[in-house]
Amino acid sequence: MDREYTYLNCLAELGVGGAHPGGFKLTQEILSAEHIGKKTTVLDAGCGTGQTAAYIAQQYGCQVTGLDHHQLMVEKARKRIRSLGLPIQIVHGNTEALPFADSQFDLVLSESVIVFTDMPKTVQEFRRVLKPGGCLIAIEMVLEQPVSPQKLAHIKDFYGVSRILTEEQWVQLFQEAGFPSIHSEKYDLQFGVQNVPDFSLSEDVDVKYFEMLEHHMIMFESTKEILGFRVFRCKTV
Repeated sequence: MDREYTYLNCLAELGVGGAHPGGFKLTQEILSAEHIGKKTTVLDAGCGTGQTAAYIAQQYGCQVTGLDHHQLMVEKARKRIRSLGLPIQIVHGNTEALPFADSQFDLVLSESVIVFTDMPKTVQEFRRVLKPGGCLIAIEMVLEQPVSPQKLAHIKDFYGVSRILTEEQWVQLFQEAGFPSIHSEKYDLQFGVQNVPDFSLSEDVDVKYFEMLEHHMIMFESTKEILGFRVFRCKTV
């Protein structure tokens, strides 16, 4: 696949918000169960176009920082935040080397981000920037059942990821990063269902990106029994 036409570039050019498993509705449901107050410091890691970061600031009135590695996503997030007049800092940075001090955040939210990175580095960085008693909430795809090497290679190639982990492998990854308390939850949602995406289109979007989005939907239908997702709550002490 031409490296220019990647899944992440597709999301950026189309400005897709809520593209993660479960979509924005799941995000709202998850956050409603957390104890978020005005003094809570939140990092939306891989914030995309800023949909979730804006919601958290508006809903809870707390201090929110958004970070994304994709420059176009950062630009679109900053535009959203300016239009809403919200006091949110949007940072261009890498989850594998976060530009933040140790123990800076009470909550790190990562919505289908870790799988696209060097996973051990990213999880270790999330652990580093969390305060004692802080929490990482990660929504990530999981491999639900064995699949042929050819099929798995096709999925990884399309999404541009190096590995797709089982639930047990995810738990091990979080444990190795130093999280002493890990809770995994499977929601009664299909991968991507109940997700009404929020779009912020670039000008003159290449038609190939629309074709990629269609390919993604076809992929979703053909892998529903193979790919699922979990919400991981990883606590520090």
